[in-house]
Amino acid sequence: MVKAIIFDLDGTLLNTLRDICNVLNGSLKKFGVPCLSLEKTIQYVGNGARKLVERATVGYDSELIDKIYEDYRVNFAECANLDTVLYDGETDFLQRAKAKGIKMAVVTNKPQKACDKVMSQFFKENYFDYVIGQSDDFALKPDPSAVNFVIEKFGVDKSECLFVGDGDTDVITAKNAGIRCISTLWGFRSQMQLAAVGGREFADSFASLGEMINL
Repeated sequence: MVKAIIFDLDGTLLNTLRDICNVLNGSLKKFGVPCLSLEKTIQYVGNGARKLVERATVGYDSELIDKIYEDYRVNFAECANLDTVLYDGETDFLQRAKAKGIKMAVVTNKPQKACDKVMSQFFKENYFDYVIGQSDDFALKPDPSAVNFVIEKFGVDKSECLFVGDGDTDVITAKNAGIRCISTLWGFRSQMQLAAVGGREFADSFASLGEMINL
């Protein structure tokens, strides 16, 4: 029985791709670096803001990359998230999970400040007990430190925990933490990509996710 669910954020709980792409391209353009398409942005996300910028600036010197990253970090934290949306069936899933007493948290590689802002915009209800983003407190996923912290705070056994995420990083994080993972197919990675890193369970909608855990 699932007693706790830990979610990824971008591509799992929120479709943030257009906002990520728009803010990143604003920073790239400011420093004379070619902009990215949505398709390229999808390929580059998942391992934190710094890695995203580095992937978008291959071949440029480290000083310029530092400036672009800082510009992106500041602007992303202030992003109005006008192009960000929830996924179909998500609100119903979260409401039912909360009503059944399932504990829920978010562990993401998104910078904490940007994470806090977008969470406050889109999740007015108190669904999540912990929201952990990129900070100095925990290493980024796939390091399992933040996930293990949440599990310890929830006071549940790892056999009762589930990680839900759309990324290859999420599959590996769950494996490193020793918990079950269901990979979502509505996000930024394909089933083939997820299976290649060990993904074994897949949900193509929040409705099917609910069926998989008897919610």
